[in-house]
Amino acid sequence: MTVMTTSIETPEPKRTSDFQMPWNRVLSANDAAASAARALGPWHPQEFLAECVQTIPEAGGIMTFVFRRLDGAPLAFRAGQYLNIAFPINGEDGEFVDRSYSISSAPTSPWTFSISVKRDAQGLVSPWVHDNVRPGTVLDMLGPVGAFHLPDQERRPRYLLLAAGAGITPIMSMVRTIHALPSRADVVVLYHGAEPGGFAFHKELEYISAVDERIKVFYSLGDRSVPENWEWMLGRLTAEMIEQVAPDANGRKVYACGPEGYLNHAADLLRNVGVDDTSVHMEFFSGDRATLLEYQEEIAHAEDIAEEFAEEIAAAREAAPETHTTNLQFLETAAIAEPLEETEELQEFPPDDSAFKSVGEGTLTMSFVKSKLKVRINPDQRILHVAQSAGVRIGANCQEGMCGSCKVVKLSGEVDMNHQGGIRAREVAAGKFLPCCSTAQTDLVIDA
Repeated sequence: MTVMTTSIETPEPKRTSDFQMPWNRVLSANDAAASAARALGPWHPQEFLAECVQTIPEAGGIMTFVFRRLDGAPLAFRAGQYLNIAFPINGEDGEFVDRSYSISSAPTSPWTFSISVKRDAQGLVSPWVHDNVRPGTVLDMLGPVGAFHLPDQERRPRYLLLAAGAGITPIMSMVRTIHALPSRADVVVLYHGAEPGGFAFHKELEYISAVDERIKVFYSLGDRSVPENWEWMLGRLTAEMIEQVAPDANGRKVYACGPEGYLNHAADLLRNVGVDDTSVHMEFFSGDRATLLEYQEEIAHAEDIAEEFAEEIAAAREAAPETHTTNLQFLETAAIAEPLEETEELQEFPPDDSAFKSVGEGTLTMSFVKSKLKVRINPDQRILHVAQSAGVRIGANCQEGMCGSCKVVKLSGEVDMNHQGGIRAREVAAGKFLPCCSTAQTDLVIDA
């Protein structure tokens, strides 16, 4: 049978200009359903069990494993983040081995989620995962974790996404997310692989780039012994290559993931073509000891938050057993909704901090009420880092004033805050601020 087609001229899609994650809109809603959904903001790591429901072989020795949470809840995360997973490679009674894997699916489809694992023949865990994780396998997970992710909102979303080898995994989550959301995005993907048949997700990337004019995908082959039909670029990443795919690279945010050597090389090249360091975000899928220690610190902090979160949920259940409030609403109550009345009360009657332990050095004092700490700080220091270094537990993801995950209440004093949309005017009016992008201008009393 011969199918005849006729060329049809279709009008250009009309889209809103802003790039905005769905939960941003949910947070501005006020009905009961939105209240429950608000609790699933991706800024609170949780420990949960998840069941594998599908495995999908990918090119390049990568296997995608699709999961769903056993508790039936969706998984809220940001595109680019990862999960820390305990694998029973020593048997159910043996010691579990933890590994972190980037989420490759988009947060816009949260009821199932996927990780994509490259088999490393010399590795301890990845061969076991490929050989043993099947539909029905249940694993213990912690997350989401990681500051390498797309912002929650971008007024002018223009990105250059760089990936090498298995570094495509978090980049794929970003591409899928941007493709799923309405915006006037402008995205360039440059994907390096070792051999012609080794580009994971290439069929989906080709489809997306064919149907979504906002997303352009380019490939480059590291191995120069190429077949005759290879039509893309050749060789390692170069400044000329960046200029070729994105002549306006210095006006874009760059997200890059790959081996350490590739990323170090990319950082130098991006600097050479005029991209400011503050616009470059990098994720090492394999790295040196310093990188691994950084991951461990992130995961330890996520464990603390998850434990605190679970305790607050349990306490809320015990306090109100007669209600039909859902777990999700409890989450919102415990972690997101700040009781305005309590805040106002504390603002009127700041507690006595004379007995608080004092740490650090600096000309100004920050008194943390819940932590019972007085932390010294200088006016040129960012509050978040100093507070965390002193032992104050404040969750933080982007650390650039975008995501709002570190939001706390200032009971007294003045700060200089330079945020990027992570807090609303009415929240600032209510005394809240983002310590990640703020400096102290006077002595402060903070509800944290």
